[in-house]
Amino acid sequence: QLQLVESGGGLVQAGGSLRLSCVASTRAFSTYAMGWFRQAPGKEREFVAAINYSGDRTYYSDSVKGRFTISRDNAKSTVYLQMNSLKPEDTAVYYCAADPRRFGASTEGREYDYWGRGTQVTVSS
Repeated sequence: QLQLVESGGGLVQAGGSLRLSCVASTRAFSTYAMGWFRQAPGKEREFVAAINYSGDRTYYSDSVKGRFTISRDNAKSTVYLQMNSLKPEDTAVYYCAADPRRFGASTEGREYDYWGRGTQVTVSS
């Protein structure tokens, strides 16, 4: 059973930055596409960013494009989400997820088989 553990969340002022990390408990990390999703109170979970197994293809939601960057280090079984120019509307619990697909990466949460427990990001105005 693949386990994912997120870290790096916290409280930051608007305009600030945070970097989230997600470590996977598998030596086969490089065979998984990885995604970041978020869920704000009272709202549905939404897609944030995704990256394919090799790291050469990335996908972003329109709301974070140009501000967030997803990357991965397969040697460390870790995926990152660098978040810059944070806004109060970015406040949410952020989850990483893993999908054992070989091509591309999905923007749909239902395509992901494994999920972390999440890390809270709070952006104050």
